[in-house]
Amino acid sequence: MLNGDDFGQLFKSFEHTAFRLEVRDRYDADYENESLRKFLAQEKDDLPWMQDWLTMIRDATSKGRRFTRVRVVSLPLTDYSRFGVWCSQFTNGAGEDIRYLTRDQANAENLPNHDYWLFDSNKLVRMHFDDSDAFLGGEVIEDAAEIVRHNYWRDAAWHRANRRDDFATEQRLGFV
Repeated sequence: MLNGDDFGQLFKSFEHTAFRLEVRDRYDADYENESLRKFLAQEKDDLPWMQDWLTMIRDATSKGRRFTRVRVVSLPLTDYSRFGVWCSQFTNGAGEDIRYLTRDQANAENLPNHDYWLFDSNKLVRMHFDDSDAFLGGEVIEDAAEIVRHNYWRDAAWHRANRRDDFATEQRLGFV
């Protein structure tokens, strides 16, 4: 399992594309819990935990590298999913392209029920979480057929997903 610096190195070493499929309605990450609390209480927050990620995205995209992500969400949106849509305005502003797909659409496309990162279409990392939604680590998958299958799922998800701003407007979230 990849964790910490080993996992973080993947974001520095890819050459062209980094794609993430997110399929969970909730993630429990200690570093963002205070921002989630503030979001739900409608308090201001400068998202200190996100600043390094935004800097990395800006740097990578300025060099022509591309970050994309599709989030599969249940309707009605969970509090965490609403928080994710709100946060994605900042990551999109930094250069990541985050899009949304409803769980019904994902099921119709037979998308997997697990999260993964796909780097340069050839390095697959399946994400593992515990029962409390905390990240356990990433498993590098080297089986060529699995990598091809995950590329197919990436393409199917991307084809059906809605841009973040369109999705936020459709869901009448009040922030775009």
